[in-house]
Amino acid sequence: MQRILIVEDNKALAKVIAKKINLELDFEVDVAYSLSEAKLFLKRYRYFLVLTDLNLPDAPNGEIVEHVLGSGNHVIVLSGNIDKTFRASMLKKNIIDYVNKGGVDDINYILQTIARLQKNQSHTILVVDDSLVFRKQMLGMLENMFFKVITVAHGEEAMGILSTRGDISLVLTDYHMPVMDGLQLTNEIRKLYTKNDLTIITISSDDEEDTTALFLKSGANDYIKKPFSKEEFSCRINNSIEALENIHAITNHANRDFLTGLYNRRYFFASMQSYFEKALQESEKFAIAMIDIDHFKKVNDTYGHDTGDKVINAVADILRANTSQNDMVARFGGEEFCVVLQNVAPSRALSVFENLRAKIEACGVSAPDGSTIHFSASIGVLLTPEESLEESINQADMLLYSAKQQGRNRVLSN
Repeated sequence: MQRILIVEDNKALAKVIAKKINLELDFEVDVAYSLSEAKLFLKRYRYFLVLTDLNLPDAPNGEIVEHVLGSGNHVIVLSGNIDKTFRASMLKKNIIDYVNKGGVDDINYILQTIARLQKNQSHTILVVDDSLVFRKQMLGMLENMFFKVITVAHGEEAMGILSTRGDISLVLTDYHMPVMDGLQLTNEIRKLYTKNDLTIITISSDDEEDTTALFLKSGANDYIKKPFSKEEFSCRINNSIEALENIHAITNHANRDFLTGLYNRRYFFASMQSYFEKALQESEKFAIAMIDIDHFKKVNDTYGHDTGDKVINAVADILRANTSQNDMVARFGGEEFCVVLQNVAPSRALSVFENLRAKIEACGVSAPDGSTIHFSASIGVLLTPEESLEESINQADMLLYSAKQQGRNRVLSN
């Protein structure tokens, strides 16, 4: 587990912050009340983050900041000093943020910042600028915010990176560059990625009044004019990443079954149509199976819907765990599932579905009375597709019906 160090001589405040971090975030928290105590902790542990006051009994002039930075740790400064000149001088150092110790709102802001930094670790930012000095500056600032960073000198290089990397969340680009400038780059990116897929922020010192509107109309999410403050930069980057995360969360919620987390019927047909057509054109072998839990109504009637939900989740877990990430597993509703195995030989497909059937039969869930409920599933597998996806699903459904008629708990194929 990652650790956070709080260095604060106000013991009551330090304990409040530590308690809230323990309750709301997944970190181990250490507390030091002086520079000397902090040094002992820093020798022993590597910290995700250090929250430190500037005025300590044995370091009254902010000496703690240089020591923590020198140890290779990230720093957020906590201070009661609201002097703007002093604040600006501290922000010139390689700290993440400067937070006033004013009350509950400031503590909540600290927790929100830590949570944001934690999430930033999963994002990669592509910096595009022909100035080596500026690229290094952006690299340092973004890495200090816990982002993974890739830097390139112009738009053509950026498009090359985007063609090979699928993990870029944000492109940070200059305007005036050789080979391909920032506006051309923005237009090229938007041919491939929507704002729901990837964020673009332009940073430029261009003095033309319509430049900002030009970029925004071309698909940029934001425009930062040079010169800018560290705080403005951090806020705009974090806000853009958070907006992208929210879009992904909403999209994921719309595409997923609320109970099992599997894809839902709507997403299945929207996603699989293009694959189905391509597979037919390229003569790729695949298998479509409809799966239904046997006698599921009896489980609900006997043990209740909560236990029925446990059974559905147990089957969903088996399907998810025993298929590849390239396959499609969806819950169509009730106790019915659909699985598409991609690029698979018929004999291999039947082996996979027989394995799923056996694992479902061997599974059990606990009932309210403490007993264990065992159940089975019938599976209809279409190995030779019909002319359309809908017809293929219907044919797999007919095979499933036949499996039920022949005694259930079996795999039946065409």
